[in-house]
Amino acid sequence: MLRDYGRLIAFSIGLLVGIQLPGFVDQYAKRVEAHYLEAQRSFSGFRATADRYFNGSIPALLAHHQKSGDRVFIDEARNIEALQTRLDALAAESAALRTSLLKRIIHMVFAGDREILQETFDAFSYTVPLSPPAIACGVLIGCSIALGLEALLLGVARLIGVAMVRSRQRHRAPVRDTRRP
Repeated sequence: MLRDYGRLIAFSIGLLVGIQLPGFVDQYAKRVEAHYLEAQRSFSGFRATADRYFNGSIPALLAHHQKSGDRVFIDEARNIEALQTRLDALAAESAALRTSLLKRIIHMVFAGDREILQETFDAFSYTVPLSPPAIACGVLIGCSIALGLEALLLGVARLIGVAMVRSRQRHRAPVRDTRRP
């Protein structure tokens, strides 16, 4: 009976966590998009300068800044390069999030932007959406946790049972043969 309650509790926790997953993925994607738009806005002045003086070539703008003898321009080149790198990373992250829910979840777990994931987690607003993807995630994760707990408990019980049988066999007194020859 206790095992049944444990399984129900594990399933319920998994269900509640799973229902949150699509909402978390959505909030993460919106954060990535917001960071991307902000980076584009910040980079737009450099892009306009590159368009005006270097036929739109950001590398040519960077080279011009780096060749300059002015420390301010040399430092600014590093800032432009860092902003371009961030913009490229956010563009790739945004593109990776335009797929199915399962692929987005896998991407977030293994290759998501850790800084934005932490921001999303810190500001996550818990909801109980009853959308089909949320329900499917909830049931899938709930069943997985319940089955995993059940397998773990059965494995532990089996190990204890085997250990007890072996212990009994070792501690049994040898059986004497009472028959006479």
